[in-house]
Amino acid sequence: MGSLVDPYALRCVSDLPPPFRPVFGFRYFNSLQSECFHVCFFSDVNMVISAPTGSGKTVLFELCILRLLSRFLSPDLRFNLVKGTLKTIYIAPSKALVQEKLRDWNTKLGPLGINCLEMTGDNEFYNNKAIHDADLILTTPEKFDSMSRHGVRDGRLGFFSDIALVLIDEVHLLNDPRGAALEAVISRIKMLSRQGNMKSSPLANVRFIAVSATIPNIEDIAEWLLAPPEGVKRFGEEMRPVKLTTKVFGYAPAKNDFLFERNFSTKNRNEILITDILMQHSRGKSALVFCSTRKGAQEAAQCLSQTGASLGYSNPFMQSMQQYEHLREASLTCSDKQLQACIVHGVGFHNGGLCLKDRNLVEGLFLKGDLQILCTTNTLAHGVNLPAHTVVIKSTQFFNKEKGLYVEYERSMVLQMCGRAGRPPFDDTGTIIIMTRRETVHLYENLLNGCEMVESQLLPCAVEHLNAEIVQLTVADISLAIEWIKCSYLYIRIKKNPENYGVKRGTPRDLLEKQIQGICVEKIHELVEYGLILTDEYAFLLQPLEPGKLMAKFYLKFDTMKLIVKASACCSLEDLLHIICHSAEITWIQLRRNEKKVLNDINTDKDGRLLFHIVMENGKKKKRVQTREDKIFLLANDCLTGDPLIHDLSLNQEMNSICSNGCRIARCMREYFIYKKSYRSAINSMILANSLHQKLWERSPFLLKQLPGIGIVTAKALKSAGICDFDTLAAADARKIESVTGRNYPFGNHIKELMSSLPPKIDIHIEDAGNRLGKSTITVTLTRLSQAIQSNKRNFADMVVGSEEDNVILFHEKIRTQEFHSPYSVKVFVPCPPNARVTLKADLIFEEYVGLDVHKKHIISREDDLHVTKAHGIDKAEPTYNLPAEICLVSSRTIRTSRSQSRTEQSPLSKEVYVIEDDAVTALEKADNVQGTRKFNNLASLEVPSFDLLSEEEYGDMQAAASTPEPAEAECISATSNTIFDHIRKKSKDFPTLVLSKSMDSSYEPLILKKMKTSRDQFGVEQSSLHTGGVTPMDSEPAEPRVSPTNMLFTGKRNSPSEKKIMTTPGESPLRFSGENDSPLEKSKILINAPAENSHLQLAAKRGSPSEKSKMTTTLDECSLGLAGGKDRPLEKSNILIRTPVENPFEKGTPAENSPQFAAKRDSPSEKRKFSFSSSLPCFQAEQCTKQE
Repeated sequence: MGSLVDPYALRCVSDLPPPFRPVFGFRYFNSLQSECFHVCFFSDVNMVISAPTGSGKTVLFELCILRLLSRFLSPDLRFNLVKGTLKTIYIAPSKALVQEKLRDWNTKLGPLGINCLEMTGDNEFYNNKAIHDADLILTTPEKFDSMSRHGVRDGRLGFFSDIALVLIDEVHLLNDPRGAALEAVISRIKMLSRQGNMKSSPLANVRFIAVSATIPNIEDIAEWLLAPPEGVKRFGEEMRPVKLTTKVFGYAPAKNDFLFERNFSTKNRNEILITDILMQHSRGKSALVFCSTRKGAQEAAQCLSQTGASLGYSNPFMQSMQQYEHLREASLTCSDKQLQACIVHGVGFHNGGLCLKDRNLVEGLFLKGDLQILCTTNTLAHGVNLPAHTVVIKSTQFFNKEKGLYVEYERSMVLQMCGRAGRPPFDDTGTIIIMTRRETVHLYENLLNGCEMVESQLLPCAVEHLNAEIVQLTVADISLAIEWIKCSYLYIRIKKNPENYGVKRGTPRDLLEKQIQGICVEKIHELVEYGLILTDEYAFLLQPLEPGKLMAKFYLKFDTMKLIVKASACCSLEDLLHIICHSAEITWIQLRRNEKKVLNDINTDKDGRLLFHIVMENGKKKKRVQTREDKIFLLANDCLTGDPLIHDLSLNQEMNSICSNGCRIARCMREYFIYKKSYRSAINSMILANSLHQKLWERSPFLLKQLPGIGIVTAKALKSAGICDFDTLAAADARKIESVTGRNYPFGNHIKELMSSLPPKIDIHIEDAGNRLGKSTITVTLTRLSQAIQSNKRNFADMVVGSEEDNVILFHEKIRTQEFHSPYSVKVFVPCPPNARVTLKADLIFEEYVGLDVHKKHIISREDDLHVTKAHGIDKAEPTYNLPAEICLVSSRTIRTSRSQSRTEQSPLSKEVYVIEDDAVTALEKADNVQGTRKFNNLASLEVPSFDLLSEEEYGDMQAAASTPEPAEAECISATSNTIFDHIRKKSKDFPTLVLSKSMDSSYEPLILKKMKTSRDQFGVEQSSLHTGGVTPMDSEPAEPRVSPTNMLFTGKRNSPSEKKIMTTPGESPLRFSGENDSPLEKSKILINAPAENSHLQLAAKRGSPSEKSKMTTTLDECSLGLAGGKDRPLEKSNILIRTPVENPFEKGTPAENSPQFAAKRDSPSEKRKFSFSSSLPCFQAEQCTKQE
């Protein structure tokens, strides 16, 4: 490993199969490529290669790609590609490098039919079909992380199963803060490849190929990627075709980061600094000067050009008159005047601000050698290959737009710049010069000498990445979470250098393993604490919750998500803006002393520009800004006015960063509050997200800035003419627009055409649709008022309906404004508060635009229809439930009908009304949550209220309550939880007797109720019990044709122990049940079989329980059934007690398959357990019975 072969023993391109030879434009591979040739092309082992920049590592990637494609070669060496079946993933640190490789491989591999797909931030729009058909996907770590998160969600692997080869360029990126994303995605691929369902897919045998610059700990990366010894290749500087000399110069820092670089090329004490360096080290040969900004490149070129012009014929950048004539002629074709003035003196600049013609001109002159000095930005390090003898990096910092401050170049970027030094065809040596601060000199010396260890950067953001794995179901329990940690590079380095990760050096290996596992468990506990994930009672299984999904979706930091989770449900715009100001994404913004005066002036303004101010506890404006959060708050408010007063370059850059990061955070808050059904916070989050996106409040007078081509100057001119919004602009004449703005024809027509990009105008109409089940039905209708114009851009809007008093979202839907069928109506059920009006709000919030939203308000009054009682001091409105045959059980909180209404019209409940005073959850809400109940299309659904059932101890109280006289003036009978069954007995003549109907189809499982037409004298209390069996009633009448199914719901007595849950039916059959989801008797089913010869009951215990297949006998009066307890549950604590009625309910010959089964409802809380009939239920039909003589 690492030993070099004979440089003359080079491998020939003809060693490849004929279809692959045209990929390479040369005949022989160099010595590095020849040594790696056999492992790359004739094996499938993982590889890690460390070699200097410019030594030909890209060819090794291409050999590995061809090795994968060789699977499509037929025995006669014909290439037959099956598109999309074997995918290669190329991961590079920058978009520029991805685009460079895309152009190169499209040219080389395109003739083979290889479909290359770029997936970066610049290419946001792609579809699943494009990914499915792609053979080679080129991406960055962050984009691949996002892409794979969506590809694996809900357990769907998507294109992942087709990945067979992963190419990692510049793997030393692991040492940068961005390296955490790279480490996370590689660990994800390793985890997925080990899954059992991947054994037959290409992913199961995925191959990793990683290349890097010279690094000292390549073996650690090889261990992480599972590369065998033959796959690890290390090459030194001797493999570089051109020998390089490196120089690192340190300088004293300037007043700020911006001035540090500028001092190298401006007329001050450092005026000749850059000139002296070039004259001393370039030796009259070509040189590339890398600058951090476009303006910096232009200023450096102008400085060098002026220096050369001042020296006349001694110009160091001009070697001959012939060169001067070529440059003079070329300058005449240049369109940029400043570039033209520089070119004639042998200096040029290259940046994205030049037109394509001028860029091509500069590149051509530099490649020919006519242009000796070229000042450029760092993008040229990855773009067009323009090698030079000397490379100068003028300052190692650049301005990060996302963070809004100057940061050090990534190590991979510095190495790419250095890789431009040395021109193999022309020079045998090259020079690299780095100009940096004194305190960072040693960092770049170690980097260039290959002495910097590559460490993991995953630990500081392990919570976010672990949450992402849980969300996409890659990690489903604690054991998989620990395995995920062991798949990471962090696991390798923490064992080699524990002190760097907060672990004491010398820790024993077994204790070190426990500490690593402890790190994982600690992160999981943090996620559980804030409700991002859920664990079972043993803290083993991991389940993602909606907040965790949102944090992964929007790439938020954990500290920011904690602020959102702890936020109030009634947040105002100001509250939400304060959350953004305290977010972790913008903690790098600091308050500088020289900024305080400007910020104080903005906060204390008296013209009302700002919507919000920094205030003290007494409500007065602060005169002095003291914290970084105050600064961020003021910058955001000033920006959202549409016409900010701050024009400082540094503050403007921070302002842009606040808006971009704040918009992403606000969109996450929007979805979070929709999930929580918090109406006010959700609406304000939508408004704030759109405002930050457009940098305008919705009431700003400069709303027209949202249209492309209208800036602040044009918007002010239109405002002066009274054109402040889209309606007035649409009504304005095109010529008036031109006159007001001082623009020429056809500017007005162009502005009018831009209106077509806006969403169509939509109106909201709200109307009452009646009152049903105690809830008001409201119809909300959307009507498109303007014609939807066909456009490539799709506009979306959020339709939200909420209650202002309860702050609850009643309805939400995202619609496509151009495509929905107009008019579009939805029905919303609105709960009515007691004796008060309900304020219903309907909002249509457009995405990305402000000033177009529609808000409507509707008042609902139900004072004549609502009759409520107070429960626990809170007024509640409950729905009414109608049973067939004019029998109704309702809550006393909804039945007290006003006397005035009862006198004027007949109440539908006037025949027999029973009132249940109950503070439990209404049966309608419970029925919505019942799982496993069947729905029948041919029978109407009947909803029955569930209530707290009585224990045996309360039975005596029920007898006493039964004798209580009824109030003389009562319009209905008021029943409490202690007297409800007494009322049932008193009115038993109107309640049905349920008997087994042999004529009914056994496929119908619900209970069917029928009204009994018997009197109190004819039917006793005992005969009102629930009967099963072949009882033949006397004087029975045929069943009425209109019957309705019902689900029988049993609610356990509140606060009773789960192992002694008592269930009571109207027939006095107390049942003790135990077992529910995750309880010792999980999924227990109690099966009662009726033997043929006697009344004994047979109870089948759960399989594997101690008393499996135990048979319990019973008498006519009482049956005590022992149910074997599950794990850690004693037998005597899980009995089933059944008291049979006077008549034997289990008649001889009752088929066992018609026996009832009781199954605990899954996931119901212990204090509200529900039991519903499942399969093999009998059908019951009510028939009239008379008392036997």
